[in-house]
Amino acid sequence: MSAHENAMDTLVRPTFTLWWREIVRFYRQRSRIVGALATPVVFWILLGSGFAGSFQAGGGQQEGVGYAEYFYPGAMTMVVLFTAIFSTISVIEDRKEGFLQAVLVAPVARSTVVLGKILGGATLALGQALLLLAAAPLVGLHLGLLDFAAVTVILSIIAFGLTTLGFLIAWRMDSTQGFHAIMNLVLIPMWLLSGAFFPAAGASGWLRLLMALNPLTYGMAALRRCLYPAGLAVGPDVPALPLALLVTVGFSVGAFLIARSQASRPLDVGIA
Repeated sequence: MSAHENAMDTLVRPTFTLWWREIVRFYRQRSRIVGALATPVVFWILLGSGFAGSFQAGGGQQEGVGYAEYFYPGAMTMVVLFTAIFSTISVIEDRKEGFLQAVLVAPVARSTVVLGKILGGATLALGQALLLLAAAPLVGLHLGLLDFAAVTVILSIIAFGLTTLGFLIAWRMDSTQGFHAIMNLVLIPMWLLSGAFFPAAGASGWLRLLMALNPLTYGMAALRRCLYPAGLAVGPDVPALPLALLVTVGFSVGAFLIARSQASRPLDVGIA
């Protein structure tokens, strides 16, 4: 067997198989599709309309920006967030069904298990976020081909990072109820403090500090700067694109390395 064929058997095929399994499983459960996509859209419509009369963007290039337009990138990130939560529940389900244990004893690297599961969830998250991106003309956004490609890349990195974080939480847990509780405690506040829901310019000092320490803040900043290249709806406190990209990529890579390290340890006692 050639080195190329050996690499295919030990890395590419197992990763692709697990990735494809996540895709098929998701689209067989239509309630997950509705829940992951419809909830952020409803939030976007209701909050965009409800806060339209009281929202103040914080000055600068954000003057005159409506809340529906400001909240639009946040709604896309919420799609990614919800899909990451729903997709990584499969880690717990696979453990209960014995599938995960069977995969872990197979003659494949555990990193392929981690990569396959995460790529599956990230692909689903990206696909649904792009469906919402199709609504861009409704908020006056008309993206060129390069802008669309840049937004897709940013969403891909965010989806990979959030799905990896969900995988990290799910790996040691054996209760879906406990998983939801931890995810609500970790990921929802991350999203709220990312600049998706309100700009940092109007927040108190301690909230602005938390937002600066939040890695998702930089993913949101990169998304805003690619969606609004002219600076509209960006604001003075949004990190610059190079810094935002650096932190977002670093977070995603770091989370994956931790997940790979965690998966290499014996899978014994879970957290209820």
